[in-house]
Amino acid sequence: MALKIVDLSQEIFQGMSIFPMHQKTFIMTNMTYEENMMETGSKTLGFSARNLLISEHCGTHSDGISEFKENALTIDKMSLDYFFGSAICLDLSSVTYPDYIEVKDLRKALEKSKQEIRKNDIVLLYTGHYDRFYGTENYQKQYTGLSYEAAKFLAESGVINIGVDSPAIDLTPDDINFSGHMICAEYDITNTENLCNLDKLVNKRFLYIGLPLKIRDGSGSPIRAIAVLEE
Repeated sequence: MALKIVDLSQEIFQGMSIFPMHQKTFIMTNMTYEENMMETGSKTLGFSARNLLISEHCGTHSDGISEFKENALTIDKMSLDYFFGSAICLDLSSVTYPDYIEVKDLRKALEKSKQEIRKNDIVLLYTGHYDRFYGTENYQKQYTGLSYEAAKFLAESGVINIGVDSPAIDLTPDDINFSGHMICAEYDITNTENLCNLDKLVNKRFLYIGLPLKIRDGSGSPIRAIAVLEE
């Protein structure tokens, strides 16, 4: 059986697009090859290294439940089952700002996909926002997101991780109730934001892997998300 990997992660770099409430990314040289050789006295081999100043919610990342719910699980204490497992990708690209993704949209996308949501599934929502706006100032501005009822529909269907190809699962900037995150808090599930290449997964079932760093008491973590498909 041949397997194919699809990279779902955005690059991390200084100047990258960051949700306005989070720390901007800074990357600094810690040591050059030459500086290291001077320090070690080696004449044959030097080591280089850089320092990263990044948010726990930098780029493609998953949220710890504690980000939006007090006294809840932090990213290091969450089971890896939240970030690894069977997944499907639904096409919601016909829904754009200022409209919410509603239950009817999810049902229609599910029917078109010929898939079903199973207990403990990871569900990725292809909105097309990354394809349309990544690399422009509009990427962090207006994008669709889940209504409260739509997010509840996913949670009650057994979904443990909701992923999107935009900066948040909520309708931004209008939804100041943060409906998607509110449901995540109510059902103790997580969400994954700033995915990419979801167009390659639409209407398919696959193995999703997006493991977080084991950050003590972390409110979230950057991840390297991939999809593994049978060819």
